[in-house]
Order: sequence, then C-alpha cells, then structure tokens
Amino acid sequence: MTMNFVAMDFETASRQCHSAVSLGLAIVRDNHLVDEFYTLLKPDSYFDARNTRIHGIREADVEDAPTFPEIWPLIKHFYTPDQLVVAHNAPFDNGVLKATLAHYNLAAAHYLSVDTVRTSRKLYPDLPNHKLNTVAGALHIDLEHHHNALDDTVAAAQILVQQAQTFGVEPIKSFVKLI
Repeated sequence: MTMNFVAMDFETASRQCHSAVSLGLAIVRDNHLVDEFYTLLKPDSYFDARNTRIHGIREADVEDAPTFPEIWPLIKHFYTPDQLVVAHNAPFDNGVLKATLAHYNLAAAHYLSVDTVRTSRKLYPDLPNHKLNTVAGALHIDLEHHHNALDDTVAAAQILVQQAQTFGVEPIKSFVKLI
C-alpha cells in the first residue's frame, strides 16, 4: 500500500496559537520521502520561556527570519481539499495553521488531515503513551532532535508510512477528516 501526503510540524513562541516560530514539512510520494522544507519564522508574538525550553528557539534566533505571510505563498499549494496533511498531534498543528492564517488575514486552508497520535493509539494500544518519541522509538524510527520541527515532521511521516505498510491504508482512512 502506497501513500502520498505532506507531513507538518509547528513549534510556537508562546501559548498563542498564532505564534509559529518554526515549520517543518516532509513530502512523501509512493511511501518515500522526496522533499523536505524547514524554516524559522519571526512571529508577531512574545516568547514564553516554557516554549523556548521545549524547542530551544530564542527570539534572537528568528530576528532575521521570514514572517509567516512571506512563507505562505511558497507552501499553500500543499493545503488543498484533495491533499492529505499528516501531523503527530494534528489538532495542535492544524490549530496553529488556522490561527496563524487568521491572525495575518490570510484565507483559511482546507485540506485532509490525519493525526498519527490517533492512528497510533488505535494501531499500537499497548504502548505506554503515544508521544512522538515513544511511537518513533517503538517503530525504530530515528528521531534525532525531538521538538525540532523538521525532525518531528519526518518522524511523523515515517510513522504513517510504517502504519500503512503494516496495517494497510483502510484503517488509516477512518481517521481522515477535512479541515
């Protein structure tokens, strides 16, 4: 069973959903990672020390980074109603995208979404938890820097590919929803 999709991961500067500070994308075609995209983002928000402790990105790191509206024209073609977008804890990442688009008065994106936390809970019920690093470890997926948007994105993509190869696409289809 082969799958084509885009995986995404955001890190945020604060609890404000529109405070995207980094974005990672992984493009998968026929179950193979064919391209990656990573960028720091200069948010229109304050930095919270708790978030910085999690991902290590400081305000000085993004001083010269592009803003989300500068990046959006380069990536918005991945967010169409016929495109599958995958994330581990997709409600968070979908929420960041939605809030960031709204914050900058950009049109809402509509796309198909799958959450690998949800698929992992269903397909691997015996794991102690379904955090990205736990699922990746159980599947022998290298997650070098947890909470690096690109590393997390690639791991989520590999999780979904392994799930499709092991269980088929049908169990995963039941988790797809239109955003």
